[in-house]
Amino acid sequence: SENMQRRQSSKTPKQSLQVHHKNQTDLSAWRKGVRTDHEKSVQNHQSPNDRKNDSMQDSLEQALSYFEKIQDRVSLKKNNVLQKHLATVESIGLQRGLPPEGFDILLNVALSGRLADTVNTRLLKSLVPASVIPETSVVSSVSWLCVGKCSGNIQVLFLRWLITVFDFIDHKEQLHALYGFFFSFLQDEKMCPYVCHLLYLLTRKENVKPFRIRRLLDLQAKVGMQSHLQALLSLYKLFCPELVTITLPGKMKTYFKNSEGPWKAAINAVRRRNQNNSPVSQPLFLGTAQPRSRKRKWNTQLIIPASSANRKKLEESREKNRVHLYSISEPFPVEQLQTFSQLLQNIHHLEFPSQMGSVLTNPLLLHYLNCSKDESVYLRLYYWMGQTLQEECTWCVADNNRDEEEFKDFLETIYKTECFLQEGFSSCEEFLYKSLPLWDGFCCRSQILKLVSWIPLSSFSEAKSHLYDPLAQLFFTSSLYFKCSVLESLKELLQNWLNWHVIHLDSESDSQVHSLNTTFSELVNVVSELIHFVGWISTVALRLENNPTFLLYFILDFYETVCDVYLRYDLPLLIMPPPGVFYPALLSMDSVSLNQLCYIMYRYRTNLVAAKENELSKKKILQFKFSSQTYQEYNQYIIAMVGCLWTSSVFQKDSHPQGLRMDDELLKKTTVQEFKTSLNIVYHPAMMGYAVLFLQQACPHDTTFNFNLIKGKKWNWYLEYLYAQGLKGLKVFIESSINRVSQAS
Repeated sequence: SENMQRRQSSKTPKQSLQVHHKNQTDLSAWRKGVRTDHEKSVQNHQSPNDRKNDSMQDSLEQALSYFEKIQDRVSLKKNNVLQKHLATVESIGLQRGLPPEGFDILLNVALSGRLADTVNTRLLKSLVPASVIPETSVVSSVSWLCVGKCSGNIQVLFLRWLITVFDFIDHKEQLHALYGFFFSFLQDEKMCPYVCHLLYLLTRKENVKPFRIRRLLDLQAKVGMQSHLQALLSLYKLFCPELVTITLPGKMKTYFKNSEGPWKAAINAVRRRNQNNSPVSQPLFLGTAQPRSRKRKWNTQLIIPASSANRKKLEESREKNRVHLYSISEPFPVEQLQTFSQLLQNIHHLEFPSQMGSVLTNPLLLHYLNCSKDESVYLRLYYWMGQTLQEECTWCVADNNRDEEEFKDFLETIYKTECFLQEGFSSCEEFLYKSLPLWDGFCCRSQILKLVSWIPLSSFSEAKSHLYDPLAQLFFTSSLYFKCSVLESLKELLQNWLNWHVIHLDSESDSQVHSLNTTFSELVNVVSELIHFVGWISTVALRLENNPTFLLYFILDFYETVCDVYLRYDLPLLIMPPPGVFYPALLSMDSVSLNQLCYIMYRYRTNLVAAKENELSKKKILQFKFSSQTYQEYNQYIIAMVGCLWTSSVFQKDSHPQGLRMDDELLKKTTVQEFKTSLNIVYHPAMMGYAVLFLQQACPHDTTFNFNLIKGKKWNWYLEYLYAQGLKGLKVFIESSINRVSQAS
């Protein structure tokens, strides 16, 4: 019946064109403007550009009419007419894109076997959409695969084209109905990778059947472990884990071969060209009739598509029965979703758009995405995002035409989406792992480091080789500002991991949240390795930069999170800062750094005391106990701080192997008078400025600035003066630790 309809259509070649002329998305609307009778009468007054558009329009109409009339085999050799019309289709398709109604004619002739493979190949490679591709054209062309008229190479090329333009097809329902038909082509060795790719895009939960799983497993046993088969099996297992019982690799870097070959560059070129056209042609590009910026593929797909046919269908539906539009059986069109109340009313019969990129810029759809339990939605989004990141990355692809500002906007959009969802994307993680070794640390710096802060939890072995190693190389060889930016990003990464742990602590059974299968012990190990990594790079950075206060602030800011991991985030982990961080902060010339360190040590003490009490009372069974080394290191640091800020005994009592302990003979050589009492809260380099200001107020008549006057009552007054200056960290440290040491002694 399909062939009979095609023959009838071919007998009346003008009919389809005449029908489409009534539509606003016809060949006439494809050019810059629509020619009217009045325009024809004043053709002589048209601009050269308008006349050129009209000429191209006429040429395309003639070419499509010619190809529609072809019934028998036609040879390309010595056929000037065929060569002329083929060149016309190629030129217009690759430069401006083809209108919707051109695809039905060209796909039918390319897959019918009436032309040589060289001609069919050239026709398929010229099928670049100017707007949308009608689903009926695709379904009609698929039917040609049944009759075996075209060669295997043409069939493979058609599937590659279909995968590339999948998001340009205006509807998908009829294509979904052909799922079993496409599945039958898995037996073809050449077509199998591309069929798997297409099925991956089409698969819904209802498509997963036991007989299909058995077919895939049999095929895998026959040809071995192929990435495209693993992709489809992984998707099936996600939908129906009880049916797919075999163990599959947890994560694949690339499931499918690149199918975009000859069309990718042409699609981008067409979009760039039409981006600068008049508003008349703008509505043709995948969306409503409002003109908007059309840049690259990712930017185009951030707009929810609504083809003219779809809009017309919706209008008719509203006219017939407005209530029916909101019924459960009829999906609510997402392009009409405007308010949060609409979302709540229609949340059970919403359907995500075919272009998943449009979800990123729609807060209502992001709310829906957050509530959705459909893993296929996430897979579609991750797949699209991973492909787009790989293609548009300005330093991963050797293409001078890449727009860095545009790529920045895309990365910023992803980051805002991750912040909205409070969850990182695995496809973004894979992109970072691939691109960081090639990154110069300058291009899109702010956006890349923001994305780093949302990397999902994963095993350290992967993070070390793909994240920490390339980041460390850039860190050590870049500016002070870059070092601080990296530390800020890693602090946010740690906080996001810890927040993830707190939020999902009691939801271990939630499959969506725990898709990474991160166990509690793995979480502790991953967080621990991140903290040790930051400690290492911080120690080296302080030596390289000569202990600047600006850098020290970001390092201590990171440890403000680390010191409270046990109590604030309910994670049994406490890691002290390395000596290369602790001692530069203790001896800092800046009171801000010293105050930060005091607060951090106060919080370490609070967490350690709580852990010890829980351990002794046995009220809470601890899965992990803090090692005695942690307590020992804390005590060594406390002795050093008390000796440095209170008792002036740091040079005699500091017991840390990398501490400040010195022999008296060496101290005498410094020629410092009374060195045993000359380093405390008054004489400390970061506090001497406060001591001078205090003496000016407490002893206004003394112009010698004799610090020995600060003792007895004046010592207590001096402490109150320091607390009044905002040194809250110093206050809580002294009240919690100094008094205890005094009582013990």
